[in-house]
Amino acid sequence: GNLEWLDKNKTSFLIMWRRPEEWGKLIYQWVSKNGLTNSVFTLYELASGDDTENEEFHGLDEAMLLRALQALQQEHKAEIITLDDGRGVKFF
Repeated sequence: GNLEWLDKNKTSFLIMWRRPEEWGKLIYQWVSKNGLTNSVFTLYELASGDDTENEEFHGLDEAMLLRALQALQQEHKAEIITLDDGRGVKFF
């Protein structure tokens, strides 16, 4: 479950430490624990901000972060939004 083929010929693959859904769960636990529902964050703030420095998802690759947030969006716990200077997310 932690290996994903990147092409149809199965010549390239991605090995994930955690699946996107697991990352999403960790991120949402942090949001809930800190009373940050109904807050908006940039992707930079989540992955590299001072507030997340001690969290496991700090430093997470942007592509994986987006996939984690998309998983949360499917669960209606977040919405990915476009900001003037990039992408962000609002948590519910």
